[in-house]
Amino acid sequence: MASITTSVRIEEKLAQRLERAAARLSRGKNWIVTKALEEYLAKVNQDDLAAEARRQSVLVARAERRKKPDNFWDEDVPGWK
Repeated sequence: MASITTSVRIEEKLAQRLERAAARLSRGKNWIVTKALEEYLAKVNQDDLAAEARRQSVLVARAERRKKPDNFWDEDVPGWK
């Protein structure tokens, strides 16, 4: 896959942590940053999907409540005592 070069500013302490992690894992800093971004963006996408599912659930619940008659609890339920 083709890649591009980008630049970001990070705090010195974060840069030091990145350096240590790269040395410990015997990986390049680019690899670590790429993996971190992939995981973060996947989580953000999951959060977006979950939020949309909640939104749709609320809409369906509202629509279902509108279908029930006002005297819903007063209705006779066969076999209920």
